[in-house]
Amino acid sequence: MKVRVRFAPSPTGYLHIGGARTALFNWLYARRTGGVFVLRIEDTDVARNSQQAVNVILEGLRWLGLDWDEGPINGDATGPAKGHCGPYFQSQRQENYSRRVEALLSRGLAYEQEGTIKFRMQREPVLIPDLVVGEVKRELTDREQAEPDFIIVRSDGQPVFHLVNVVDDLEMNITHVIRGEDHLSNTAKHIALFRAFGVEPPKYAHIPLILNIDGSKMSKRDKGASLTTYIEEGYAPEALVNYLALLGWSPKDNKEKLPLEEIVERFDLPQILRHNARFDLAKLNWLNGEYVREMQDDRFYELSIEALGRARLDTHKYPEAYVKAALDTCKGKFKVFGELAPYAGFYFTDEITCAPEAAQRDFVPENKPRMLKLREALAALEPFEPDAIGATFASTAKELGVKTGVLVHPVRLACCGNPAGPSLYHLLAILGKDRVFQRLNKAVARIG
Repeated sequence: MKVRVRFAPSPTGYLHIGGARTALFNWLYARRTGGVFVLRIEDTDVARNSQQAVNVILEGLRWLGLDWDEGPINGDATGPAKGHCGPYFQSQRQENYSRRVEALLSRGLAYEQEGTIKFRMQREPVLIPDLVVGEVKRELTDREQAEPDFIIVRSDGQPVFHLVNVVDDLEMNITHVIRGEDHLSNTAKHIALFRAFGVEPPKYAHIPLILNIDGSKMSKRDKGASLTTYIEEGYAPEALVNYLALLGWSPKDNKEKLPLEEIVERFDLPQILRHNARFDLAKLNWLNGEYVREMQDDRFYELSIEALGRARLDTHKYPEAYVKAALDTCKGKFKVFGELAPYAGFYFTDEITCAPEAAQRDFVPENKPRMLKLREALAALEPFEPDAIGATFASTAKELGVKTGVLVHPVRLACCGNPAGPSLYHLLAILGKDRVFQRLNKAVARIG
């Protein structure tokens, strides 16, 4: 039987990093087995759902590169189609749920009570064979023994999660349900519903939860809980996918940087770990830095330009050769693309704001004649290239009887606005003589 898995988020806020990891594990298993990855939006809770939240989910999955394989065609909520024409929406499948409820009622497996419809739950313990957790025996609690039945349709006529989840898994022929361990408590009800419909349930694999580094449960309010955070802060999606794959799964050889093709080739459900995973932001930052450092130039330029655009720096106003030369001076100097604009934004703006403490230290009266002397020496340079610029700094410093750093610090601050950044002689050459002199002139005027 061909493997069919699904990711079924609710559009009630944002895409949690744990949900992204669940989507990834399902996607990996589908790709590893040559199966099908279904995306299904569980949007029956009309009061809490929003189109904006749906868009966040879709954009997040696309950013991660997790393409789904089926979806409705031209509004038909049942037909399969390859590509991003989906996903399925539960709100478009109400007839399916009503038909299944009627079947349960007609067979005495459900009944009406105070405006709701309840499922007649079995009274004996339920055995849950789980591919990750192992066999779990679900006993009825003391409270459940008195009232084990549960609501499947609310008094307002809306079907509840337990019913729609099972009906969709049944009708979409889902073979494996890979989801967070927090859903394990629901599984006995789901197995009972499957059997009430006369079919065997899919195979279950409940994956460990993602915790904060201190071992506490990662809530919506915790930093880093939302996938959107990583998009906005400029993480490379391939690095985040790599890191998420290692949260609860082990390739057994302690290898940490794995290309996606290798993860797909090696991923399997028996390798999923039992213990909860701790989200270590420092480790993610290290891994992202490794990806940035080793990234192919075209990919580095692409993500750099996107990050600068988010910081409202328009690189399209500059020649392509200038942009690439500027970005080349930054590679390997930061771990997250969100750090690029503060580090190298000076290349793409004429408005330089100098760090106040550095300005107080470097824009002092004695540096004014030194900077004027250096500007005069640089004016004679042709071509305006790094080696010649460096030699001019050294010869001017010697002539003035000071160390080269005495000239380097105020010039860097004048041209970059920060006391640290890319190699000074290279960045001056890239900025070009005109821009450099404009910035030196403004700094000298500030001192005077």
